[in-house]
Amino acid sequence: MKSESAGNGKAAQGLDRATIEKAYARWAPVYDVVFGPLLDMGRRTATNAATRVGGRILNVGVGTGLELPYFDKSHEVVGVDISEPMLRKAQERIEREKLGNVKGLCVMDGANLAFADGSFDCVVAQFVITTVPQPEKTLDEFARVLKPGGEIVLVNHIGAERGLRASFERWFSQHARKLGWSPEFPFKRLSDWAEKNGHVQLVERRTVPPFGVFTLMRFARETAANSQPAAATA
Repeated sequence: MKSESAGNGKAAQGLDRATIEKAYARWAPVYDVVFGPLLDMGRRTATNAATRVGGRILNVGVGTGLELPYFDKSHEVVGVDISEPMLRKAQERIEREKLGNVKGLCVMDGANLAFADGSFDCVVAQFVITTVPQPEKTLDEFARVLKPGGEIVLVNHIGAERGLRASFERWFSQHARKLGWSPEFPFKRLSDWAEKNGHVQLVERRTVPPFGVFTLMRFARETAANSQPAAATA
């Protein structure tokens, strides 16, 4: 799979599906121990936002399912991930914790979702958008499967625009890609995508406590009354 074009910046260079699958197959046995506590606040923030939307929720990049117990049990959840080893861990969690509201787990690429248009009230993706080879195409898929009036909820590390942290992230990116993510991913790619897509608008952007390393972003899909044909994205 080819990386994003130069016009989309360097963030996607070196990220392809094979690299990501290998990285997360290696992470699967230890993911909960390494990333469970570290990313827990981000997961809770995302699931709380998704719960406020309610209805039928698609959890993209569900991984080992650490966040699945946090969803309100009255809301139906479907989880997808490209890593089968991670999904096996998620299925064990569902059975162990008796999460009957989780209606299915599927091996699926976020950029090619096998769901009909308007299938979900909310699409939530924690720590995902910087780990995919085609972020804009993936976001277009999120918007496509979303019902009018629904929301896309993202929690992610967003790269610094300037300063020492920005320099470090650019340096670290060459190593991070081997682990399956892009630390220098800029927010401008998300705002540019929303404008180009034409169906969604940013309704919230805020840092996640305690240290503000991660950012919550909510995009609302326009209602049917205001719907216009979608603009094609590269």
